[in-house]
Amino acid sequence: MKKKDCIAMVLAGGKGTRLSSLTSAIPKPVVPFGGNHCLIDFTLSNCFNSHIDTIGVLTPAKPFKLPNLMKRQDASSTIYSLPPLNRLQSCIASEYTGTANAVHANVDFIDQFNPEYILIVSGDHIYKMDYTELLAYHKEKSAVATVAVTTVPWAETYRFGIMTTKTDGAIAEFTEKPTNSQSNLASMGVYIFTWATLKKYLLQDACNKKSSHDFGKDVIPTMLSQEEKMYAYSFKGYWKDVGTVESLYDAHMDLLREPPALTLVDANWPVFSTMAGDVAQAAILFDKERNSLLHSGSSINGLINGSVIFSNVYIGKNASIKNSVVMPGTVIGEGACVERAIVGPGAYIRDGYSLLGDIDGYSRIAVASENSTIPDGLPIYALDSREKIKQTVSKIKSDSILDFGSPSLVRR
Repeated sequence: MKKKDCIAMVLAGGKGTRLSSLTSAIPKPVVPFGGNHCLIDFTLSNCFNSHIDTIGVLTPAKPFKLPNLMKRQDASSTIYSLPPLNRLQSCIASEYTGTANAVHANVDFIDQFNPEYILIVSGDHIYKMDYTELLAYHKEKSAVATVAVTTVPWAETYRFGIMTTKTDGAIAEFTEKPTNSQSNLASMGVYIFTWATLKKYLLQDACNKKSSHDFGKDVIPTMLSQEEKMYAYSFKGYWKDVGTVESLYDAHMDLLREPPALTLVDANWPVFSTMAGDVAQAAILFDKERNSLLHSGSSINGLINGSVIFSNVYIGKNASIKNSVVMPGTVIGEGACVERAIVGPGAYIRDGYSLLGDIDGYSRIAVASENSTIPDGLPIYALDSREKIKQTVSKIKSDSILDFGSPSLVRR
């Protein structure tokens, strides 16, 4: 087989424990986002748009559905689903035991392409990035490892791998999720390695019984201790690690800014959808009057403001949805009220009930778990607030039923 310059390995086996109310039945990378996308769509689209034609996706033991090919005009990328395998019995194993273990377990897969470089990237972050620029920087520095970095708020440094760098961009220190950080320069979970060198360290790590087999905790610190040439690549664009309910909510609200912090419709950098055909192909329209993103495959009969509505959603008469995210397959009953909330896939809010985030002076995000029913399975912050609904309904205009032919609807 012809030698590849660079192939990609996408880490997509994350359980999303901090998103557990939304990920009990689905892996974190396929959490819905933006109306007709999943989180992993951004990483896969970045690979395709960066002309990486070989993409291995390291999935959980029960792999989720992925396309085999991404194609547009004369360009294409082949996607390989790589669940953990029991090498002795040739059957599905439990799970990968760490990010480094996931790549090490697929050394044979990688070697068949004989790549000079390998891109290791998380499959659950929201951003648009040209990996060809990262690879060019890696080559320019003659590095063995290059880590894409961005600045994060100081209060959130405990969530990330944090590093300090020298004046030339070389990595001086790297600490995974520090409790008292001296820097706010965070790893984006995007790495370029020279494959021959990484392979050597993966083999060493696999033999280390004390290792957690993680890139941030084990492999990168070991490479630094051996004084390998490792550099940080500064990324200035939009990037969001949606590892918490709050960050997932904030990322959706970023789509509604004017101008939006992130656009999903971009002819120069398209974001492909791995959702089912009808859902992926249907239009996602921005309603300027309601400041909302709306999927054309939903039935909306109530008041909507500052929200993102996914496919196959039914919103009953006199219902009110404000500053919320309503995921696929949900039913919002007549007269129901949803504010500052995420309604998980398949959830059902009964007629006249509420799901409210900002109550009693506390700012928080209410969550209806996937396939839950309100009020039968009351989540935190959900309550029966019929009086509030009566007040809200009295303000609803008679023309609140959504007309998808309205001139106020535009693609964003």
